[in-house]
Amino acid sequence: MSKRYLYFNILMKRKLETLKEHLYLLQQNKLTFIALLIILFLIIIAIIAPIIAPFPSHIYSDVNPQDKLLPPSRVYFFGTDEAGRDLFSRVLYGTRISLLGSLTAVVMGLLIGVPLGLLAGFYGKFVDELIMRIVDMFLSFPPLLLAMAIAAFLGPSLQNAILALIISWWPWYTRLIRGQVVSIKEKEFVRAAHAIGTPSWQIMFKHILPNCISPVIVQASMDLGGIILTLAALSFLGLGAQAPTPEWGLIVNTSRTYFLKAWWYGFFPGMAIFITVLCFNLLGDGLREVLDPKTKKY
Repeated sequence: MSKRYLYFNILMKRKLETLKEHLYLLQQNKLTFIALLIILFLIIIAIIAPIIAPFPSHIYSDVNPQDKLLPPSRVYFFGTDEAGRDLFSRVLYGTRISLLGSLTAVVMGLLIGVPLGLLAGFYGKFVDELIMRIVDMFLSFPPLLLAMAIAAFLGPSLQNAILALIISWWPWYTRLIRGQVVSIKEKEFVRAAHAIGTPSWQIMFKHILPNCISPVIVQASMDLGGIILTLAALSFLGLGAQAPTPEWGLIVNTSRTYFLKAWWYGFFPGMAIFITVLCFNLLGDGLREVLDPKTKKY
């Protein structure tokens, strides 16, 4: 049995033990564990939404004027909208749109922001100045305002709204990673890697990045909720998803006209936004306690 194989087995066992410890700590925080279960449930709903929706044809195209603005019942669990479409089916499918849109924005933001933050923190000097001045330019605008301006410039659509969120969010990850890299690159194990001639890219991605990824994971988990809320806000303002897309913010926007006589129209998609964002925020808080040794309580 080779030394490399033994080393790989030891490494995998350590990672498995670390994962078990993290799961145990998450279980000790009841709110975080409940939030995690709800998020997993929402992910399952997003995957199978077209299958479990009672009226899949109501998600986009079908209209039933004879059933318009009906209150919640055994047939229509969340009631119907102004076109007689089942709100329950549309809110279920909206889960897929919101989760996929926010996940796309966060992943793309990480793919852009993390490498730039590594470069800025590791090389410093001119590279750091150039990247951080660009970052400061983006961060000088509130994320929602910047996303609104970009979405308005590109034109109202769900895809353009997600692109606007990517452009608005990546600088936060760059600044976060850069600060972590600056504090880690002077440590002894990094200096030792330099001393034995390890290539710079290997030092950055194999030695520095794994030691500063925890704050990024926490920030990304909380950003998922913030991006869902911002995406809903863009759709509410007419800069995101367009009818008949069953996006939560767009449904809430359409419901304003019928608020006094159809309370259920805006209530259920609004509650979906509230619960999802709250769960991601609770998960982020819990992950911070688990991944940061200074805040561990258990």
